[in-house]
Amino acid sequence: MTPEDLKLANALADAAGSVIRPMFRGEWTQDRKSDRTPVTEADRAAEAAMRALIEEHFPDDGIIGEEYGTRNEGAGRQWVLDPIDGTISFMAGRPIFGTLIALMQDGWPVLGVIDQPVTRERWVGQIGEGTTFNGKPAVTRPCKDLREASLATSSPHYFNAEQSDAYMSLAQVIGGNERQGAVVYGGDCYNYGLLASGHVDVICEAGLEIYDYAALVPVVEGAGGTMSDWQGNPLDADSARVEQGRVIALGDPARLDEVLETMGAANGAGPEPLTPDTFRFPMPGQEPDA
Repeated sequence: MTPEDLKLANALADAAGSVIRPMFRGEWTQDRKSDRTPVTEADRAAEAAMRALIEEHFPDDGIIGEEYGTRNEGAGRQWVLDPIDGTISFMAGRPIFGTLIALMQDGWPVLGVIDQPVTRERWVGQIGEGTTFNGKPAVTRPCKDLREASLATSSPHYFNAEQSDAYMSLAQVIGGNERQGAVVYGGDCYNYGLLASGHVDVICEAGLEIYDYAALVPVVEGAGGTMSDWQGNPLDADSARVEQGRVIALGDPARLDEVLETMGAANGAGPEPLTPDTFRFPMPGQEPDA
């Protein structure tokens, strides 16, 4: 990784933001992808803008994008792009989505950007370097007791029954068995930026693809936190396939074993692998599969 990589990553975020901002709470077209999830004109235009810059500056590098797939699949360096992580929030006019940009070297994330283009908030993480938030250091906060922690997840609907049991075990501990607890729903990648800045303690997710988590790892870990799958293994290019994108992020790495034990993963009792569609609920107005 070189200073030119960081320069390009920021340029990619700038390019995506310049496309997304004019469409936010504006007019845009949408349709459904093959997995029935929504995609907008902004998603596709933002990714196209980023891919064009990568192909111009690093034509031998690979690209993995949510909207336009893979280019140069065998390259050791892969740029991983999610133009709008949280498309439904974008569609609803809620500025809690983000653009995700990662550089992976030989299957491992080494550079990550979380960019919220509307509020102009940007987290940048590099392996071996501290994470920054709008150019200033970002640091996670210590968590001495899970009962006093805050927990975030994008949606409880992304868990199947077994995963939901593991998640609820964690939520009950963090909430001290109180009815409400300290749980935040929604936010997608934005939650990980908040964790890196010391506002959230634990994030638990399932069903993430490589373009959903690759950028998050350098940001969280560069701020002093840790990320793993539900078995405690570090995240790499195979985590979406092997562990079906089941992800834990912690601001305080000292709490990892406790979280794993609470979820039943420490002794290998985690949920069985799923197919990508298992955790996806039908969208409003859409009939479930037979």
